[in-house]
This record gives sequence, structure tokens and C-alpha cells, in this order.
Amino acid sequence: MSSIASDVTSLTGWVAYLVIAALVFGETAIFIGFVLPGEIAAVLGGVLASRGHLSLPLVIVIVVAAAVIGPFIGYEIGKRMGDRLFGSRPLRRVQGGVERTKAVLSRRGGTAVFLGRFVAVLRALMPAAAGAAQVRFRTFTIYNVLGGLIWGVGYVLLGYLAGSAYALVEREVGTGLAIAIGALVVVAIAVWLFRRHRSATRRTE
Repeated sequence: MSSIASDVTSLTGWVAYLVIAALVFGETAIFIGFVLPGEIAAVLGGVLASRGHLSLPLVIVIVVAAAVIGPFIGYEIGKRMGDRLFGSRPLRRVQGGVERTKAVLSRRGGTAVFLGRFVAVLRALMPAAAGAAQVRFRTFTIYNVLGGLIWGVGYVLLGYLAGSAYALVEREVGTGLAIAIGALVVVAIAVWLFRRHRSATRRTE
């Protein structure tokens, strides 16, 4: 996880924008959220913006756009494949989570789509499950956009604030110590997000 954080935070320019967008988009569109939660990319994008490597407004726009567009792909996949999707080998290990997700969707609909945005495993599953459960597209759209906006802005700003704290330390105690503290902060955030993701995966199993 620390290697991933280091790789992403070493990127600049359009490559960094592209990698961040791909990770956030892929989490819900092609289920890479089972391996790497998109919130890590959003946070690290904010860190890069705080260092002046990227534009904060542009990072926010890209993360929010990817967080909104990705679930539409997942929704269409779920709608077209239905329960066959969840019989595939990659999703068998979270079958219990799938069933609970679909049960909640049948009762809560749009609210479940919104709340699922903030739970790592559910965020990867929810769009496809919503499509398979025949949640109305209009309802899905409203709650998907609202959730993507709040989630995207929140996690990018979290990374930006963490990076700004690094800049403050650098001014006060020097570059060497600031680099060490900044690296620890970034790795700590990445590890925390990854462990929360793994914990949520185990609970669904």
C-alpha cells in the first residue's frame, strides 16, 4: 500500500490526472474497488494538489466526474446481466454482501445507493446491484450524482488538508523532517483506508 501511495504521489501533470480518474472510475465501473478503493486515489490527488503539482479545482472536477460516471457503467452491467453477474468467479467470495446489498436496495432504493457510496465494498457493488434490482434510473441518477459530489469533494479536500499540514511543518522544522512526517501521514492515510476496505470486505463475507 505504501508503494502505491509513493507511485501515485510521484506523478505530475496529465498522467496524474489520468491515473486518478482511472482508479476512481474503475472502482465502480469494473469492480477494481475489491482490490484498491478509489478513495485512496482521491486522497492522494488532494495531496498532489496541496504540493502544487496539480490544480485542486481540476482534481475535484475529475474525481467527482469519474465517481459519477463509473457507477452508470456498473448500473448498466447489472441491469443487463442481472443475477448472472454475481455468479462470476471474482464476485463469489462476496456473495453474502451482494445478497444484503440487493435486499437493502429493494427496501431503500435511492437512499441505499447514496449511503453505499461511503462504504468501500458496497461502493463497488452498489451500482451493479441497483441495476440488477431494477432501481429506477431516475432515482439512481439523483442519488448517484449527489453521493459522488459529496464523496469526491470530501476525500480530495481530506488529502489537500493533509498535504497542507506537510507544508506547515516544512516551514517550521525544515525540509528533511517535513518529508519524513509527510510520508508518514500519506502512508498512514493510505493504510487506514485500505484496512477499512479490507475490514468491510471481511464483514460482508
